Amino acid sequence: MTASYLKNLLGENEHIIFVTRQHWLVLLGQILAKSVLALGLVILITLIWRIWLPHALVPLAYLLLILPLLGLLRNVIMWTSRQYIVTDWRVIQISGVFSKEVKDSSLEKVNDVKLDQSLGGRLLDYGDIEILTASELGVNRFTHVAQPIHFKTAMLDAKEKLGHGQAGLGHRTGEDIAGPIEQLDNLRGQGLLTEEEFQQQKAQVLAKL
Repeated sequence: MTASYLKNLLGENEHIIFVTRQHWLVLLGQILAKSVLALGLVILITLIWRIWLPHALVPLAYLLLILPLLGLLRNVIMWTSRQYIVTDWRVIQISGVFSKEVKDSSLEKVNDVKLDQSLGGRLLDYGDIEILTASELGVNRFTHVAQPIHFKTAMLDAKEKLGHGQAGLGHRTGEDIAGPIEQLDNLRGQGLLTEEEFQQQKAQVLAKL
């Protein structure tokens, strides 16, 4: 489902270069938290509640263990659905399962990329990526990204290739392309376009480059 959704976001001539997500340690921490909660419920029911609860209700009390299990399932699905993608035009962040949230930064507007890695991050290959852009958002921060060095390198390489490819476009790129995208952004701001419609039409404009 996520793969097909990402495919729909791409422009006609846009290609995926690199895909990653948050490091598995993020999911492991959530699994441990839910496991501790489940263990606490077992102890609470076994040692305390069964003293006061009628025997017929004790099995029902154990049904409370469904709550941390459902929470764990939600964490796994959310972790799987969150992706960070580098294409030859932009950087995309996708999150959400049924309701999708998509954020992207055009490589043209990327001014700088900052990578923060702790010692543990260097050993286990994760880190925080901060993308400084010339857009209204200014800064996009991705936390606990897996393979952050590869992610940063792929993005900077794609930006350099994009710059070389657009060197001869001059005036056409600045006005003929930026104008329609600005109009689409205004329509989105007025609520006349959804985020998905904006991304699709923006990709169509960029595909004409």
